[in-house]
Amino acid sequence: MEAVKVGVLGLGTVGSGVANILQRNADEIARRAGRGIRISTACVQDLKKQRACDVTDVTLTTDPNQVVSNTDVEIVLELMGGTDEARELVFKALDHGKHVVTANKALIAFHGNEIFLRAQEKGVTVAFEAAVAGGIPIIKALREGLAANSIRWLAGIINGTGNFILTEMCDKGRDFNEALKEAQQLGYAEADPTFDIQGTDAAHKLAILASVAFGVPLQFEKVYTEGITEISRMDAAYASELGYRIKHLGIAKRTPNGLELRVHPALIPHRRLIANVDGVMNAVIVNADALGPSLYYGAGAGAEPTGSAVVADLIDVVRALTTDPENRVPHLAFQPDALSDIPVLPMDDVLTAYYLRIHVVDRPGVLADVTRIFAVHAISIEAIIQKELQAGATSVPIVILTHQVNEQNMKRAIAELEDLSTVTSRITRIRLETLS
Repeated sequence: MEAVKVGVLGLGTVGSGVANILQRNADEIARRAGRGIRISTACVQDLKKQRACDVTDVTLTTDPNQVVSNTDVEIVLELMGGTDEARELVFKALDHGKHVVTANKALIAFHGNEIFLRAQEKGVTVAFEAAVAGGIPIIKALREGLAANSIRWLAGIINGTGNFILTEMCDKGRDFNEALKEAQQLGYAEADPTFDIQGTDAAHKLAILASVAFGVPLQFEKVYTEGITEISRMDAAYASELGYRIKHLGIAKRTPNGLELRVHPALIPHRRLIANVDGVMNAVIVNADALGPSLYYGAGAGAEPTGSAVVADLIDVVRALTTDPENRVPHLAFQPDALSDIPVLPMDDVLTAYYLRIHVVDRPGVLADVTRIFAVHAISIEAIIQKELQAGATSVPIVILTHQVNEQNMKRAIAELEDLSTVTSRITRIRLETLS
């Protein structure tokens, strides 16, 4: 049987990884898919650029429309990134009756709802495993492997750049800027790392995970997002002293009042497996009612790790080419007419524990003022460490861990604390997640 022809939009790092996997494992892939899969045409920016893959039998073009409208192409692979042009081209591909595979998390997070609707109307599939956590098959796990379960919550390290920076700060005592510079020199961070360090990239991915886990429409705009730029090596050291490590987490949780969708730094007990996921690696914990907790770990980026997920999607699409569109696995795990409109909780209504670092004047009565304000706002303290006054310093840090408290109550307490004349600087607040 003739091989299925794939048209690629973007033959950069991931595209080259896909091409190399398809060529290297051609026989194995054909045995799995029932047919061979080969890239027949690809859109690139520079026809003369040296490629990291063999393009001898690939027709190269600089016009993406020649890919999406090519009558020989059955599957369009979108690896160009961005949202506006990618959305337009994906819609054109769908309108031409072509299946689409993409690794573009921003595209799915922003436009997934309308893309999946159009795909359903046209009787084709959009696959997006590589959009979240690189080569880790977390979408397939949620959508198929855990289909018997009701998902309670999930929490993940889903941005490798942020995880590398925090690992350097926790393990080597580096400050944020030093660790970021190292990440850029190693190619883990872009020249403009804003999306990574401010949490936007992780929020794109969390929106996708939550949609597949809970059967709700994609709602990126409702994800609470907080970056890692305010974390200091002092916090990393104090967290370690207390038995915790700081990680940048994406958390989606089902509660009686609605869904929590949040991305922010968090202290995690060092005994948790996910607390020991270091460097640029990714990991996601899923807590389900039947299975309980399960952990998915692996490379979250890179040519072949991401290419692995892309090729797996290609194989799935090829397997389903001759099946009834109504009987394919739904894009978001649940049947399109069965998606739930579960409300997303505002961050002020979330319950979580906290780590606080408060710098105060070293004199009697200060700690009593702090605990009085906590009592007014129903905040229970789990642990307090008061550090010694350093030579030449005018204030001393107090580190406090709290039990779970309503976020709004904590914000009000912090505002009152910062108004005290004995509190000498802005209070550092990091949420604490036991993941139990």
